[in-house]
Amino acid sequence: MASRTHIAAALLAGLMAATSAQALPGLDERTVTDPATGVALYGYDPVAYFVEKRAVRGRRDFEAEWNGVAWRFASEANRAAFLSAPEVYAPRFGGYAPGAVANGAAAPGHPLIFAVREERLYLFRSPAERDSFADPRAAEQAWPAVEAELPRG
Repeated sequence: MASRTHIAAALLAGLMAATSAQALPGLDERTVTDPATGVALYGYDPVAYFVEKRAVRGRRDFEAEWNGVAWRFASEANRAAFLSAPEVYAPRFGGYAPGAVANGAAAPGHPLIFAVREERLYLFRSPAERDSFADPRAAEQAWPAVEAELPRG
C-alpha cells in the first residue's frame, strides 16, 4: 500500500506535468503579456496609444484574441479598429523594448513608458531609454534572431 507521502508526491508530479503541458501566461510570447493573466500589454488598450496619446486600461468586456493572445480595449470602437488592422496597433517587437532588442535581448517594455513613432507603438523599460530612442534600425535588424529565441508554448 502506498504511503501518503508517495501519493502526495505522485499527485504533485501529475499536477506539474499537466501544468507544464499547458501554455502558461508569459511563456509563448511573441507579445509581452501580463504573467498573471496572459493578457497582452498588461491589459492596456493598444488603440488608445494612437487615439488618445496615452495608456488606457482595457476592459474585460471589450476583449479579443489575436495572434494567440487576449487583448483588451477601452471601447467597442477600439476593439473593432484593432481587429481590422492588428499589425498597425500591436506594439513593435511584440512589446519588447527596442534598446534591449537591438542588443540581442528580449526585455519587456513597460506599458506606461511608450512612444508612437512613424505610426508604430514602442514600449520601453525606462524613460531614459525612451528619450534616447532615435532610430529603430538596429532593433529591426536584431529582432528576427531575438524572436527566434523566444519560448513557444
